[in-house]
Amino acid sequence: MNLPNILTVFRLGLIPVYFLVFFSDWAYNMELALFVIFLAGATDILDGYLARTYGMVTELGSMLDPLADKLMMLSVVLSFVIDDRISWLTAGLLFFRDLGMILASVFYVTQGKKTVPATVFGKANTVLYYLALLALLFRWPFAEGYLWIVIILSFVTSFHYLRRFNAMNI
Repeated sequence: MNLPNILTVFRLGLIPVYFLVFFSDWAYNMELALFVIFLAGATDILDGYLARTYGMVTELGSMLDPLADKLMMLSVVLSFVIDDRISWLTAGLLFFRDLGMILASVFYVTQGKKTVPATVFGKANTVLYYLALLALLFRWPFAEGYLWIVIILSFVTSFHYLRRFNAMNI
């Protein structure tokens, strides 16, 4: 297991840490939750940079990296639903989209087909998603409306990935 994959596994380990911090009664728990979210984002950027720059891209990493991203984001969304920051409908669309992407990736891998590495659209969508989570975490007035824009863009990005999957595996 190389360093980028270790960072990805570390990111998976941040999920229970996030829940612990978010639902705690500690002073500054939202700031700590934000720190965990951004730490996950920073390790995502770092592992991708290391993998591409130093030729450490692996099939395992290509599958685990987006899985870690999706699971962290879905965990944050779940915490927001539990805490009444977003509606079940909003969360349902996010879960549906991310679950679809995970299942599509698993389907392609189990069929012996290549996975699609992250694209600029996917990375940009992730950044916008993180900004929406920031706004929701601190209950900014425009947060849920902005999240709806990100949801729409995430579905557009999903279709972009599906087209690339199909083009690579014809």
